[in-house]
Amino acid sequence: MFRGRHDHTIDKKGRVSIPAAFRTILARSEQAPIITNDKDHLTLHRFEDWEVFEQDLKAKSKLRPNVAKYTRVVIGEAMDCPIDSQGRILIPPRLRKRADLDGKATIAGTIDKIEIWNTERYEADISDTLDHLDEVQVSVDQSPAA
Repeated sequence: MFRGRHDHTIDKKGRVSIPAAFRTILARSEQAPIITNDKDHLTLHRFEDWEVFEQDLKAKSKLRPNVAKYTRVVIGEAMDCPIDSQGRILIPPRLRKRADLDGKATIAGTIDKIEIWNTERYEADISDTLDHLDEVQVSVDQSPAA
């Protein structure tokens, strides 16, 4: 499982170092991790977890317009994202632009995936969540188990 926060720098070529503990988990797979869009950040997934996610999404009705839209944004923009010998990934320019990643980046483990954020956006999201933590916790507690 991925957990913890790590602040890193994205170099001019768009490369960012993946924390060693995260690399160890990603290395268990024979396939490169997958990177894609999320609402205001990017997510990096182990290949096997990604395949399960794709199958779950594939099972949803294509007649629902939001399924098609979500699939287009998340699956259609997904890319293999191999880790180089220095422990870095190259974030494609299109995804970097959408997530406003330039300079500082925050890498957060969130159980089954890695989130890659613009550090200022991450701080704002954390601050907002903390301001409303009671409501967020109640919502989470009332959610059905997956």
